[in-house]
Amino acid sequence: MSLSRRGLLAAGSAVGALAATAAGASAASGTSAAASSAVPFPAPSSSASSAAGRGGHGRDRVRTGFDRLAADGYRLLRGQKVGVVTNPTGVTADVRHIVDVMHADDRVDLTAVFGPEHGFRGTAQAGGSQGRYDDPATGLPVYDTYLKSGQPLADVFTASGVDTVVFDIQDAGARFYTYIWTLYDCMEAAALAGRRLVVLDRPNPVSGRAALGPVLDPAFATFVGRREIAQAHGMTVAELALFFNAEFLHENPVRLDVVTMSGWRRSDFFDATGLPWAPPSPNMPTPETALVYSGTCLFEGTNLSEGRGTTRPFELLGAEGIDRRWAAGANALGLPGVAFREAYFAPTFSKFQGRTVGGVQVHVQDREVFDPVRTGIGLLVTAKRSWSGFAWREDRWIDKLTGSARVRTMIDAGADTDAVAGAWQEDLAAFRVKRRKYLRYGG
Repeated sequence: MSLSRRGLLAAGSAVGALAATAAGASAASGTSAAASSAVPFPAPSSSASSAAGRGGHGRDRVRTGFDRLAADGYRLLRGQKVGVVTNPTGVTADVRHIVDVMHADDRVDLTAVFGPEHGFRGTAQAGGSQGRYDDPATGLPVYDTYLKSGQPLADVFTASGVDTVVFDIQDAGARFYTYIWTLYDCMEAAALAGRRLVVLDRPNPVSGRAALGPVLDPAFATFVGRREIAQAHGMTVAELALFFNAEFLHENPVRLDVVTMSGWRRSDFFDATGLPWAPPSPNMPTPETALVYSGTCLFEGTNLSEGRGTTRPFELLGAEGIDRRWAAGANALGLPGVAFREAYFAPTFSKFQGRTVGGVQVHVQDREVFDPVRTGIGLLVTAKRSWSGFAWREDRWIDKLTGSARVRTMIDAGADTDAVAGAWQEDLAAFRVKRRKYLRYGG
């Protein structure tokens, strides 16, 4: 007997709410593990909430970790030289960048900025960064963290002269979205450099109800998956930071503070938050992209286009020679909450640049029951069956994305969607249990 995803998500929400309450009490009492703490802040007044704007369903908008830090007068950073790890998503509700806001406020001694993949101001494409430069707007030195970890990254923090490293980046909810590994690397490096790290929380845009998909095998660890978490982790960056510090960095934990959000519920998708969406990377233009990304990004590991170079990256998938049979085969799976439209498109860059390809567009019709990872597997299975030209990338990138060779070898052996998804359930169940005590939000 198997639970429906709606039932599984509801059960996960109930457990998450209890776990968040227990974990929050532990943090407030100063007993949380591995030198970590969730910093208590006063609740916003009703007048402040009203002025801050409204979220979905008539609720007050979510207040991010930065909102709460600033409203408290930056007391957590008082007397510290501060460096910020951020990108274009580090914005306030009125879309000012937090670096610009903090630089203009004499209550903060902001002395450095650290840029991840795509860069601090977001000028680089996938696999690129901006290098070392001085920010024209503020004059602050900007250091490049992309592909740096361990002692080399610790040396960057030391050279910058900061006492506290602040992390504020919007995540997309998938293990292979690299900003969470920038966080992990910064935590490890800050510990090596003897620096404190403060994480300012933001919503998981695809909700935080359930973890989905295979758990990484550490033998396949790379920058698209450093450690053993689920492919769709269902956590916020602050929750992940607490998890990382206690589970993976416990031998040398960083001095960690997390500033949680107010008003966010685990069941919230991004449109319920009342917050502006700033694309966290060039090919993550909307929250709808994030909704499918943890499944359809698997097509990076194939010879099909994953929609880069179109207005619908990760929603459009295809290759030359694919026809209506793929959409028909995918729809025949009866996957919950999603339908597939026969589609044709010509990417402006990346795979098949300037050439018309056939494929599918993914249409999420009920996000409450939609399982992006299972959908991604179903699309791989049906693409291989309906198109004779299907191939994995020669570097076996698919193994790095899925976290092991199992998905690839099972599909090659003719396994169907249910069999492939069934193979990761034991590991996923163990991860779900392990993550509970780090969840900080109910609902």
